[in-house]
Amino acid sequence: MNSSQPLYLSEQWTTAADPDLAVTTRGAVPPADVTRAVRAIGRVLRRHHLDVPARVRVTAPDDLDQPTVVQANIRMHDTPTRVQVTGPRGFAVTFAVERLDRQISRLVSHESRSWPDPARPPLARVTERRPIVRRKECALLTGTPTEAASVMDAMDYDSYLFTDSQTGEDAVVHWNGSAGIALARQRATIAPAPSADQPLTTHALPVMVRPDPTPTLTEDEASTWLCRSGLAFLFFTDERTGRGKLLYRRYDGDLTVVAPA
Repeated sequence: MNSSQPLYLSEQWTTAADPDLAVTTRGAVPPADVTRAVRAIGRVLRRHHLDVPARVRVTAPDDLDQPTVVQANIRMHDTPTRVQVTGPRGFAVTFAVERLDRQISRLVSHESRSWPDPARPPLARVTERRPIVRRKECALLTGTPTEAASVMDAMDYDSYLFTDSQTGEDAVVHWNGSAGIALARQRATIAPAPSADQPLTTHALPVMVRPDPTPTLTEDEASTWLCRSGLAFLFFTDERTGRGKLLYRRYDGDLTVVAPA
């Protein structure tokens, strides 16, 4: 197993046996974890008869007491599919492989994701204001809440920013405990209009519309609100652009903001 030259403190690993399965490491990731990821994820894909490329990222923090973060991305029948988990060094890769196996089985059988998710560490907590360390500008999906929820489910997200095709507003869907899925738009608080080809459920989970309009804030104000209120994420309308943005807390406690491209 050979690594390429480091790029931005990262290394990329592939093998001759699995050339379409690449592992990117960040930080002091033990070589045994890389080997484990390649072999175990390869076995999962073969068991599900998926001959598709896989991209795995393993991030080990400098602090040994902090969890390792593992993310795996594949395309399953032309649908982008992803899992992300955390765990102790030496175990996180195993957790990710098990979650990918369950994710593939669940999506094939159209089963709903359980929530609260026991594999997710609680991110909602009151803290001092944390910095925004990453900004993602994305070409947003324009679609129905059901379509957005399906993407959120397949990509293992807890919340997902999109443009609601029925109102033209930026919106967010997110997991809402055992109640199903919640929808927040920038202004509209009415329920999505039903249609014959787009039912108001995803995997039999109801969609609940949040009754309050989205607040208009600066990024600094949103960061303060999220941290002081103990939220895992916050959907808001950007004061400068008028577009919706999604601010969420990372596993390390710092913040990421997702904005329309």
